[in-house]
Amino acid sequence: MNNLSGHIRVDFRSDEPLFLQIARQVQELVLSGALKVGDQLPTVRELATELRVNFNTVARAYRLLDEARLISTQRGRGTYIWEEPTPQVMEQLRQKSLEEIARNFIQEIGRLGYTFDQVRAALEAAVQAEEASPGGAQETISEE
Repeated sequence: MNNLSGHIRVDFRSDEPLFLQIARQVQELVLSGALKVGDQLPTVRELATELRVNFNTVARAYRLLDEARLISTQRGRGTYIWEEPTPQVMEQLRQKSLEEIARNFIQEIGRLGYTFDQVRAALEAAVQAEEASPGGAQETISEE
């Protein structure tokens, strides 16, 4: 039941709503294999207490995950990882995570006053450096 203990972190300063942070991180744990079908999650109250957030915040995250059929809450029994996502659902979740990361990145660079040209140049330099490093991310990141 403590499968999420220490894995979920909320950033109270983030523009991303807390319930989305929680839902996204649970999805990422399922995608990475850290959570598997049948694993029991903490109750809404337990997770809310652990994260020091409102009960309704966790309930909203669980509701979102339930609608995506990743979890199932059974009264009196608990909340479980319900289904192994299909390859299509996993790709959709990965894409949503990437889009969320990109959105957050763009918001942050905007707050810091960078131009898109500056960001493109910095990203290109970072990609080139990563490609040149042994064991870099080039194995997982490919140009399409």
